[in-house]
This record gives sequence, C-alpha cells and structure tokens, in this order.
Amino acid sequence: MANPIAFKPRHIDPQVELQRRLEAAPIEHAEAMLVLFDLLQAAHDQGLLDAAHGLVSAKDTIFGKLAEYAKLPEGVAGIRNLIGIGRVLMTIDPDTLDSLAKAVAAAGQQHAAEEKAPSLWQLAKRAISEDSRRGLSFMTLLLASVGKTLKR
Repeated sequence: MANPIAFKPRHIDPQVELQRRLEAAPIEHAEAMLVLFDLLQAAHDQGLLDAAHGLVSAKDTIFGKLAEYAKLPEGVAGIRNLIGIGRVLMTIDPDTLDSLAKAVAAAGQQHAAEEKAPSLWQLAKRAISEDSRRGLSFMTLLLASVGKTLKR
C-alpha cells in the first residue's frame, strides 16, 4: 500500500504580504501614480475635491431629500419618464444618431452663415429637394404617430 505524502503548506502572514506589496507598489506603478497625482491636483484646482467632500458629508440629507421627492406623484412620473426616454434612446442606432448630430451642427453653421433670411423661392427650392422630402416624410410619420398616441 502507498504511503501518503505529507504536505504542509507554508504559513503566509497576510500582514507581511501586504507590506511587501506596498513596498513594491511605487516601483511597479510609478507611472500610474504620477498620473493619479496629476489628476488629484487638477481635481483640487477645480474645486472638485471640495464638492465631493461636501457631497459625502451631506449624503444623508441628499438621499433623504431624493427619497422624499421620489415618493411624490411627480417624482414617480419623472422616474417613469426617464425610463421611457431611456428605452427610446436605446432603439436609436448610434451611427444614425451621430450622423443626425453632425447634420444638425452643419445646418446650424449654414444658418449662422446666412446674412439675411432666405426668400420664399429659396425655401421652396430647399423643400423640394430629395433630402428635404425624406426629412419631411420622417417628420410627418413621427407627427402622425404622436397624434395617434395622444388620441388614446
């Protein structure tokens, strides 16, 4: 019959291990610590640390007020509205939203570049372009959907 092998694990003191890791940390993480110090200084310069300290100190008051307002019918409706808006935003393709944001920015620049209001003829030419008709189609579909929803 085989004899069991005697195994006795080494005893490792957690405090000694933590001390060893702490002593090695400045060498292993020097670059990260320098970045952290820069971030900490920037937060201090901007007053973010004071704001964070105030928030932590007043956490009971803040959460108490939030809970108080969340119990009100308006608070419940607001939370439900936020959830609904979140659902709507989740259905939008991020690339489409990015393109839409760029289009809005471009339209804003074009509008700012206009020195005087466009004539009715210029507006009509814009309105009959294929892109304008596509946008108008979307807006009328959206308007019809909103109207249908409000009818209920």
